[in-house]
Amino acid sequence: LRTVGRMSVRTDEVLIRVEGRLGHITLNRPERINALTMEMINGVRSALARWSDDPRVGQILIDGAGERGLCAGADVRLLYEGIRGEAIAPPTFWADEYRMNSALSHFPKPIVAYMDGITLGGGLGISGHCSVRIVTETSQVGMPETAIGLSPDVGGLYLLSRAPGELGTHAALTGARLGPADALSAGMADWFLPADGLAALTEQLRANELAEPADVADLADFGQRPPPARLAPQRDWIHDCYPGDDVAKIVQRLLQHPDSDARETGEHLRTMAPTALKVTLAAVRRAASMTLDEVLAQDLRVSVRFLHHPDLAEGIRAKLIHRDGAPQWHPPRLDQVSDDQVEAFFAPLDPADELWST
Repeated sequence: LRTVGRMSVRTDEVLIRVEGRLGHITLNRPERINALTMEMINGVRSALARWSDDPRVGQILIDGAGERGLCAGADVRLLYEGIRGEAIAPPTFWADEYRMNSALSHFPKPIVAYMDGITLGGGLGISGHCSVRIVTETSQVGMPETAIGLSPDVGGLYLLSRAPGELGTHAALTGARLGPADALSAGMADWFLPADGLAALTEQLRANELAEPADVADLADFGQRPPPARLAPQRDWIHDCYPGDDVAKIVQRLLQHPDSDARETGEHLRTMAPTALKVTLAAVRRAASMTLDEVLAQDLRVSVRFLHHPDLAEGIRAKLIHRDGAPQWHPPRLDQVSDDQVEAFFAPLDPADELWST
């Protein structure tokens, strides 16, 4: 992966080029909804390092190839192969991915991300920390990791812990996909633009330099309203049911709530990995008082610990490999996961595994 002068050099998985004043990064695995690989992560990091002090590049754009979405997250099949020793070790992958997330957040020039379509897990990591985050009518934004027995990572809990009320707690535990209006109200996006307006905005970005992220408002018509927020009518029961640090009490409140959506959510949580739920709740509460880089360091510790827990491999197997939808969680009940077991996920790693640094 390289750029020669100002010419584009194409690889199979990511396109890196300079167009006018615009450094343009396109995730290019549309058949996998642009799921991230190590090549893609390293390509993005290399481009950011190269463009950081390049006076010819005024701003960066990150988008995804195809019509299905920006990015479905890290390629979970590669993670599964890594767990089995058949691909790159997951801690190495995660550490590089988190360095990319940090670099996007701290980049000295405006970065515009098109969160069009599916933007989940690592897709939020590559867009949610950018300075200008644009959603469209097709956007589905979320952190679905608890579905496979893992805790949300890529700094997603930094964003979710700062969402108003308990919306972020709900999204972290359930893996809920937020539409454009909900993503905006949760602080996970900045602007709504219909998808058919993205091409015109890209042309504007090629021709103009953004002195500040807010200047993007002068380049496109952001006056249109997004489709109605799906979670807006549910805010009351979300606020009522999710306070506190006890997952079992949250589930009990949901199951006993008069709103049928709350009860359905409680039943859904009862099917999920107890360890992942308890660790995720602890992690999102801790993240509320952390910087992004501190959250990313916590993400690595927690994720590495899940590598040694049976639920992660089992969740990937049941949900994404064999697709039988019947994971066997160990242990199977919330009351069998002790506070000490949860706390152990946050302890410092062995020096060989403490790979995180900016």
